[in-house]
Amino acid sequence: MKELIRTNDPVLLSYLEHMLGQTDIGFVVLDLYTSSVEGSLGMLPRRIMVVEEGFNDARQILDDLQQDEIS
Repeated sequence: MKELIRTNDPVLLSYLEHMLGQTDIGFVVLDLYTSSVEGSLGMLPRRIMVVEEGFNDARQILDDLQQDEIS
């Protein structure tokens, strides 16, 4: 698995999870529950890991989302 993104933005994470869920790209979100350890401050970023075979497609989805965010 390869790291696609590491972020504290819960909206981006949620939307990216949704978009990846619409594909056949295998992925997992790591560090979801670290906020309970750190005191729920949201300082530790969450990571989305994707299977290597789907990394380029997942990267394109992320790039499209970030481009839409800028526009």
